[in-house]
Amino acid sequence: MADDRPRSTGAKDVETSTPVAASVAAVMARAQESGLTKSKGSRISGRVDSELIERAKARTGLRSDTALIEFALANVAIDDGFAETFRALRGSVDPELDLDF
Repeated sequence: MADDRPRSTGAKDVETSTPVAASVAAVMARAQESGLTKSKGSRISGRVDSELIERAKARTGLRSDTALIEFALANVAIDDGFAETFRALRGSVDPELDLDF
């Protein structure tokens, strides 16, 4: 019988004192809410530069390769396109609009 309980990156896998820890937690919570982390039935492998892995772990505070890969994939999967939309709207607010400051 499959375990349907939501899974998240375990506390032992993340250093919570990093500046981006809240961002990592938010991405993983959103992925969990979307049902993207409930099953760990797939494997992924590949070769990447060890410096890339170490810098990504240092930046995110994630300690395990699995947690890092899960975060990276979740970050791509749940991207809402905000940055692109924000750039596309640049300059679209009327400069005469009184913003009260």
